Amino acid sequence: MSDRLPGIRPRPSLGRKLDIAARQSFPTVVTSLLLMIAAAPLGLAAQAQIQLAVALVSVFFWTLVRPGSMPPPAVFLLGLLVDLLSYAPLGVGVVILLVLHGLTLAGRRVLGRAGFLLAWLAFAILAVGAVALQWALTALLTLQILPVSPAVLAAILAIGAYPLLAVPLGRAHRTLAEPDRA
Repeated sequence: MSDRLPGIRPRPSLGRKLDIAARQSFPTVVTSLLLMIAAAPLGLAAQAQIQLAVALVSVFFWTLVRPGSMPPPAVFLLGLLVDLLSYAPLGVGVVILLVLHGLTLAGRRVLGRAGFLLAWLAFAILAVGAVALQWALTALLTLQILPVSPAVLAAILAIGAYPLLAVPLGRAHRTLAEPDRA
Protein backbone atom coordinates (compact mmCIF):
# COMPACT_ATOMS: atom_id res chain seq x y z
CA MET A 1 0.00 0.00 0.00
CA SER A 2 2.86 2.39 0.72
CA ASP A 3 3.98 2.08 -2.93
CA ARG A 4 0.83 3.88 -4.02
CA LEU A 5 1.10 6.85 -1.68
CA PRO A 6 2.39 10.07 -3.24
CA GLY A 7 5.83 11.22 -2.28
CA ILE A 8 9.46 10.61 -2.95
CA ARG A 9 10.65 7.03 -2.86
CA PRO A 10 14.13 5.69 -3.41
CA ARG A 11 14.79 3.90 -6.64
CA PRO A 12 14.37 0.13 -6.43
CA SER A 13 17.60 -1.75 -5.90
CA LEU A 14 19.00 -4.13 -8.50
CA GLY A 15 17.79 -7.06 -6.40
CA ARG A 16 14.25 -5.65 -6.31
CA LYS A 17 14.28 -5.05 -10.07
CA LEU A 18 15.45 -8.63 -10.68
CA ASP A 19 12.75 -9.92 -8.34
CA ILE A 20 10.06 -7.98 -10.20
CA ALA A 21 11.37 -9.21 -13.57
CA ALA A 22 11.46 -12.82 -12.34
CA ARG A 23 7.90 -12.61 -11.04
CA GLN A 24 6.66 -11.06 -14.28
CA SER A 25 8.39 -13.59 -16.53
CA PHE A 26 7.67 -16.68 -14.40
CA PRO A 27 4.47 -17.75 -16.24
CA THR A 28 6.07 -17.47 -19.68
CA VAL A 29 9.29 -19.18 -18.62
CA VAL A 30 7.47 -22.03 -16.87
CA THR A 31 5.18 -22.53 -19.86
CA SER A 32 8.19 -22.60 -22.20
CA LEU A 33 9.93 -25.17 -20.00
CA LEU A 34 6.81 -27.34 -19.82
CA LEU A 35 6.49 -27.19 -23.60
CA MET A 36 10.12 -28.23 -24.06
CA ILE A 37 9.70 -31.11 -21.60
CA ALA A 38 6.56 -32.20 -23.47
CA ALA A 39 8.54 -32.07 -26.73
CA ALA A 40 11.40 -34.20 -25.40
CA PRO A 41 11.73 -37.64 -26.99
CA LEU A 42 9.71 -39.44 -24.34
CA GLY A 43 8.31 -42.07 -26.70
CA LEU A 44 4.70 -41.13 -25.96
CA ALA A 45 2.13 -41.82 -28.65
CA ALA A 46 0.23 -38.54 -28.32
CA GLN A 47 3.13 -36.21 -27.69
CA ALA A 48 1.96 -33.44 -30.05
CA GLN A 49 -1.44 -33.45 -28.36
CA ILE A 50 0.24 -33.26 -24.94
CA GLN A 51 2.20 -30.20 -26.07
CA LEU A 52 -0.99 -28.50 -27.19
CA ALA A 53 -2.71 -29.43 -23.92
CA VAL A 54 0.13 -27.94 -21.87
CA ALA A 55 0.06 -24.73 -23.90
CA LEU A 56 -3.72 -24.35 -23.66
CA VAL A 57 -3.86 -25.01 -19.92
CA SER A 58 -0.96 -22.73 -19.11
CA VAL A 59 -2.09 -19.79 -21.24
CA PHE A 60 -5.65 -20.07 -19.90
CA PHE A 61 -4.55 -20.37 -16.29
CA TRP A 62 -2.01 -17.55 -16.27
CA THR A 63 -4.26 -15.25 -18.31
CA LEU A 64 -7.00 -15.87 -15.78
CA VAL A 65 -4.98 -15.33 -12.59
CA ARG A 66 -2.07 -13.06 -13.67
CA PRO A 67 -2.96 -11.39 -16.98
CA GLY A 68 -0.17 -8.86 -16.58
CA SER A 69 2.37 -11.68 -16.58
CA MET A 70 0.92 -13.27 -19.72
CA PRO A 71 0.76 -10.38 -22.21
CA PRO A 72 -0.10 -10.93 -25.90
CA PRO A 73 3.56 -10.77 -27.06
CA ALA A 74 4.42 -13.60 -24.65
CA VAL A 75 1.41 -15.59 -25.89
CA PHE A 76 2.57 -14.97 -29.46
CA LEU A 77 6.04 -16.34 -28.66
CA LEU A 78 4.56 -19.35 -26.86
CA GLY A 79 2.36 -20.06 -29.89
CA LEU A 80 5.41 -19.85 -32.12
CA LEU A 81 7.23 -22.25 -29.81
CA VAL A 82 4.28 -24.68 -29.99
CA ASP A 83 4.39 -24.51 -33.79
CA LEU A 84 8.14 -25.08 -33.94
CA LEU A 85 8.19 -27.93 -31.43
CA SER A 86 5.23 -29.77 -32.92
CA TYR A 87 6.14 -29.18 -36.58
CA ALA A 88 2.73 -27.60 -37.13
CA PRO A 89 2.19 -25.05 -39.88
CA LEU A 90 3.62 -21.77 -38.63
CA GLY A 91 1.00 -19.47 -37.24
CA VAL A 92 -1.59 -22.05 -36.21
CA GLY A 93 -0.43 -22.25 -32.60
CA VAL A 94 -0.03 -18.49 -32.51
CA VAL A 95 -3.61 -17.89 -33.64
CA ILE A 96 -5.06 -20.52 -31.31
CA LEU A 97 -3.25 -19.24 -28.22
CA LEU A 98 -3.99 -15.59 -29.00
CA VAL A 99 -7.70 -16.35 -29.48
CA LEU A 100 -7.73 -18.34 -26.23
CA HIS A 101 -5.93 -15.49 -24.48
CA GLY A 102 -8.41 -12.91 -25.77
CA LEU A 103 -11.47 -14.97 -24.84
CA THR A 104 -10.05 -15.69 -21.39
CA LEU A 105 -9.40 -11.98 -20.83
CA ALA A 106 -12.94 -11.19 -21.95
CA GLY A 107 -14.43 -13.63 -19.44
CA ARG A 108 -11.93 -12.95 -16.68
CA ARG A 109 -14.24 -10.87 -14.50
CA VAL A 110 -16.78 -13.69 -14.27
CA LEU A 111 -14.29 -16.57 -14.18
CA GLY A 112 -11.99 -14.86 -11.70
CA ARG A 113 -14.74 -14.93 -9.08
CA ALA A 114 -16.00 -18.37 -10.04
CA GLY A 115 -14.85 -21.56 -8.44
CA PHE A 116 -12.52 -24.17 -9.83
CA LEU A 117 -15.26 -26.27 -11.45
CA LEU A 118 -16.72 -23.36 -13.38
CA ALA A 119 -13.23 -22.32 -14.56
CA TRP A 120 -12.61 -25.93 -15.62
CA LEU A 121 -15.91 -26.03 -17.51
CA ALA A 122 -15.07 -22.75 -19.26
CA PHE A 123 -11.64 -24.10 -20.10
CA ALA A 124 -13.20 -27.30 -21.49
CA ILE A 125 -15.41 -25.28 -23.82
CA LEU A 126 -12.51 -23.07 -24.92
CA ALA A 127 -10.19 -26.07 -25.36
CA VAL A 128 -12.68 -27.85 -27.63
CA GLY A 129 -13.02 -24.67 -29.67
CA ALA A 130 -9.23 -24.18 -29.81
CA VAL A 131 -8.63 -27.76 -30.94
CA ALA A 132 -11.37 -27.46 -33.56
CA LEU A 133 -9.80 -24.22 -34.79
CA GLN A 134 -6.38 -25.90 -34.91
CA TRP A 135 -7.80 -28.81 -36.91
CA ALA A 136 -9.55 -26.46 -39.35
CA LEU A 137 -6.56 -24.15 -39.84
CA THR A 138 -4.15 -27.06 -40.30
CA ALA A 139 -6.49 -28.69 -42.82
CA LEU A 140 -6.83 -25.41 -44.68
CA LEU A 141 -3.10 -24.68 -44.72
CA THR A 142 -2.11 -28.21 -45.78
CA LEU A 143 -5.02 -28.53 -48.23
CA GLN A 144 -5.94 -31.92 -46.77
CA ILE A 145 -8.84 -33.38 -44.87
CA LEU A 146 -7.25 -34.45 -41.61
CA PRO A 147 -8.41 -37.27 -39.37
CA VAL A 148 -10.55 -36.09 -36.49
CA SER A 149 -9.31 -38.60 -33.89
CA PRO A 150 -6.07 -36.70 -33.02
CA ALA A 151 -8.11 -33.54 -32.50
CA VAL A 152 -10.55 -35.35 -30.22
CA LEU A 153 -7.62 -36.82 -28.28
CA ALA A 154 -6.04 -33.37 -27.97
CA ALA A 155 -9.27 -31.94 -26.55
CA ILE A 156 -9.63 -34.81 -24.07
CA LEU A 157 -6.00 -34.49 -22.97
CA ALA A 158 -6.31 -30.73 -22.53
CA ILE A 159 -9.48 -31.03 -20.47
CA GLY A 160 -7.96 -33.80 -18.36
CA ALA A 161 -4.66 -31.96 -17.93
CA TYR A 162 -6.31 -28.83 -16.54
CA PRO A 163 -6.66 -30.01 -12.93
CA LEU A 164 -3.27 -31.74 -13.05
CA LEU A 165 -1.52 -28.53 -14.05
CA ALA A 166 -3.79 -25.94 -12.43
CA VAL A 167 -3.12 -27.15 -8.89
CA PRO A 168 0.70 -26.74 -8.99
CA LEU A 169 0.38 -23.57 -11.06
CA GLY A 170 -2.05 -22.23 -8.46
CA ARG A 171 0.47 -22.91 -5.71
CA ALA A 172 3.15 -21.16 -7.75
CA HIS A 173 0.80 -18.21 -8.23
CA ARG A 174 0.18 -17.92 -4.49
CA THR A 175 3.93 -18.00 -3.92
CA LEU A 176 4.43 -15.24 -6.48
CA ALA A 177 1.66 -13.15 -4.98
CA GLU A 178 2.78 -13.58 -1.35
CA PRO A 179 6.41 -14.72 -1.20
CA ASP A 180 6.50 -14.37 2.60
CA ARG A 181 3.87 -17.10 2.94
CA ALA A 182 5.61 -19.56 0.60
